[in-house]
Amino acid sequence: MGQDAAATPGRKITVLLVDDHRIFRQGVQVNLEMYSDIQVVGHGATGEQALELVRQLQPDIVMMDINLPIMNGIQVTRQITSESLPTRVVMLTAYDDTQQMVYAMRAGASAYCVKEIEPDKLVEVLRFVLRGNYVVGTQVFDKTGLDQWVDQGVQSSAGPYYADISETLSPLSPREMEILQCVTRGLSNKEIARSLKISHQTVKNHMTAILRKLAVEDRTQAAVFALQHGWVRLQDASE
Repeated sequence: MGQDAAATPGRKITVLLVDDHRIFRQGVQVNLEMYSDIQVVGHGATGEQALELVRQLQPDIVMMDINLPIMNGIQVTRQITSESLPTRVVMLTAYDDTQQMVYAMRAGASAYCVKEIEPDKLVEVLRFVLRGNYVVGTQVFDKTGLDQWVDQGVQSSAGPYYADISETLSPLSPREMEILQCVTRGLSNKEIARSLKISHQTVKNHMTAILRKLAVEDRTQAAVFALQHGWVRLQDASE
């Protein structure tokens, strides 16, 4: 695709970049701003910064990693969606994993791209997203097509042991994410209850929901999943 192909005359796509590697953000900005219809309006390094800057700047698109300090990218996406903020989310991440893609799109992302993507393809994704489309890898969907793709992904991941697939691969609530972070630190349910000042039964109920949403069988698998998918960082888990 040429530099200005499909660009709307006089209309710049405003983009916020969020990644905890400054050099990577700068490299992405240099590549994006080679295109006359793209304008990078800000940078962030953490999930909390991402949310604050989206609220403040309200760019057309926030492009962010999943593996971020404090709040991961899927948590940020879920919050942007719950607040009905107008900014669309494009995940730009190293995790090339179908389950992760489903989680991101269910949380409210408009696109999911791996970091190896070529600059012209990335800009094409931004243009598709601004027009209201959804992009997963090389596939472009309207809302109906995306819903069908997500349903197929959920059914594939749920397998025969998860009769109720409505929650499978759906985003974790903020409280569930807190509990999952505690699990990755090795805390027992009783220790989590004391730490979060909630009842032991409430923790157990949340753990049941977490296992169902992650389509895993036990808390060890849940912790491994969270770490492998960048939802929790090792340094965060150790704090």
